Amino acid sequence: MTKPLSLDPITIEISWNSLRSIADECFLTLMRSAFSTNIKERHDHSTAIADRNGRLIVQAENALPIHLASMSGLIGLILEQYEGSLAPGDIFIANDPHVAGGSHLPDINMAMPIFDGDRLLGFVANIVHHADVGGASVGSMSGGLNEIYKEGLRIPILRLFRKGERCDDIMRLLLLNMRLPDERLGDLNAQIAAVKLGVKRIGEMVARHGADHLTALCDEIVSRTNQRMRKAIAGVADGEYSFADVMDDDGLGTEDVRIALTVRKAGEKVVFDFTGTSPQVPGNFNMTLNTTKSAVCYALKALLDPEVPNNQGIFDAIEIRAEPGSFVNCAHPAGVAMRANSCQRVVDVVLGAFAEALPGRVIGAANGANTSAVFAGTDPQTGHSYVYLETLGGGMGGRAAKDGKDGVQVHITNTANLPVEAIELEYPLRVEEYSLITDSGGAGKHRGGMGIRRAIRPIGHLCEFNGVGDRFRHRPWGIFGGMPGATGQFRLRNDDGSSRDLPSKITGIFVTDETVVVIETPGAGGYGDPRERTPEAIREDLASGKFTADFVAAHYAPQKVA
Repeated sequence: MTKPLSLDPITIEISWNSLRSIADECFLTLMRSAFSTNIKERHDHSTAIADRNGRLIVQAENALPIHLASMSGLIGLILEQYEGSLAPGDIFIANDPHVAGGSHLPDINMAMPIFDGDRLLGFVANIVHHADVGGASVGSMSGGLNEIYKEGLRIPILRLFRKGERCDDIMRLLLLNMRLPDERLGDLNAQIAAVKLGVKRIGEMVARHGADHLTALCDEIVSRTNQRMRKAIAGVADGEYSFADVMDDDGLGTEDVRIALTVRKAGEKVVFDFTGTSPQVPGNFNMTLNTTKSAVCYALKALLDPEVPNNQGIFDAIEIRAEPGSFVNCAHPAGVAMRANSCQRVVDVVLGAFAEALPGRVIGAANGANTSAVFAGTDPQTGHSYVYLETLGGGMGGRAAKDGKDGVQVHITNTANLPVEAIELEYPLRVEEYSLITDSGGAGKHRGGMGIRRAIRPIGHLCEFNGVGDRFRHRPWGIFGGMPGATGQFRLRNDDGSSRDLPSKITGIFVTDETVVVIETPGAGGYGDPRERTPEAIREDLASGKFTADFVAAHYAPQKVA
């Protein structure tokens, strides 16, 4: 029997950074090659490298935490379904949450095996949020859909490339079922280019150091990550910690969808038990277990060791218990398109549960949503159809030593907000306001972050608007005496001066160029008793224009700013 190769610490560090640089290069290649603004501007994509056993080894630095378990799930299923028939040059594609390890249909996964001769060494994978994958609503991201069949094209694990040759019939089938097929083809080609580049770069690494070196490196990385995570877990006081929160509604009449969590910590072992969580709902806010796993792993890493690598070692350090058919472990044919909003709430629940044990590391509830807006129509100048999709940030919760950040994507969805210039250059839309919402951050010793207001008008055409938000009814809670942040809102504002509020889950609203769609995202909760906020900080709140005198008078001692 061959003795496993032993690697010294310096070699491990150098080779580990080589793998990280390959994942990052793939990420940048995908971003720079993509056609849609959602990728090239907002960076709603991830890249990763897995080993021969399907274990995730490294994720690109700017990859999204929500994609972590989806890529791992895909590769595990490829090995299960195609073991023995994998070949160099194969590329697999999938998106389905129920049969292909995905998290929702707009996120299309690709993976390409890495070979040394006939020896399988691992996979290069990526995932891209496509602006539309068909379905009942433009953008494939609307609320109010009661089964996954309505959310878009479901792709099981398919071999898109066979031994280096593209299966054109499969590509034609995919594009026929998607709006804007030329844009979709551009983004799919960017994904193909990225996995091919990753396989090439790892091949170069193997040529220098050998296949045994890569195999030993992957084993060592996962082992060290797991040991490091377990050591961090051991530093938390043993005990049982519980918390619960609710989603506003599912868009189909089910309100106050409960997410309950009990964390049981003993030594190096931690169990996340979601017993008491609501059953899966008719609306499409449900989560698969892979999605829940991504949210829990992100939150634990953020609390205990933010610098620990994102890989299988984290998964192996925890246990998740979630009843099949529940909101956080849904069963087919549950809709899941809006699962990112629910993920944000799971993160808030994990933070709330650990507040007693880690008071200096938790934060107030963030905007707790992934407020999405889809504008679609026909460009009057070109005659071409367009789909503008964006998910907007909001407030970040107040922290133990700092205020929360304003107008940012939080937690598992670290995408960028699309610049005004990019919107107006790419689409027949005008952004009439892009601002922070006054008084939207919760008061506290350290205040919560502020929500975003974006007002958009279609130019010279009739435009369809679909919007989905949460924390539109329930405010983001504060912590340790901090006050809650403001809720979000969708509104139509007409040129005649009239306006009307829209529901938080709205589909198929048609807007003329005499109407502005106003999107307001939630703020975030504050941290600590507002009476402990310093006079200097309160004066800055007023001087910046972010908070009014009335807000300050209502929440802080007036004598502090006299």
